[in-house]
Amino acid sequence: MNLSYPYTTKLQTNGSFLVQFVDFEEAFTEGETLEEAAFNAAEVLTGIIAYRLEQGEAIPMPSPAKKHLLASPSAGVQSAMLLRTARGDRPLADLARALETSWAAAQRLEDPRHWPSLKQLDRAARVLGKRLVLSFE
Repeated sequence: MNLSYPYTTKLQTNGSFLVQFVDFEEAFTEGETLEEAAFNAAEVLTGIIAYRLEQGEAIPMPSPAKKHLLASPSAGVQSAMLLRTARGDRPLADLARALETSWAAAQRLEDPRHWPSLKQLDRAARVLGKRLVLSFE
């Protein structure tokens, strides 16, 4: 599952670039250059998704990119979001039992501030009937 979210940029009268996300009305930022705007876009996206994860709020899947630029949240936020999505409506206690760990340890896997190991992610993916796939972009 690709978690790259589309955004638009608009040149402002002061020469900076305004960034607005297609899927997150509240997510916007700016940068003096397109490179800075892209970096800031990834940062604000990470913050918005982490906040929504922590609050238990819904997180939309990325819209089709079309001709938009794309930003991805941090790896920690991506892993938390992917695990929560893969778990679906299954109780966290079921995941903990399947992983033979505590409820608190299973909960940390879905905490965007926690960085699980690849071994933990791979094991959780298998328990959820998924396969861990890595890529560099």
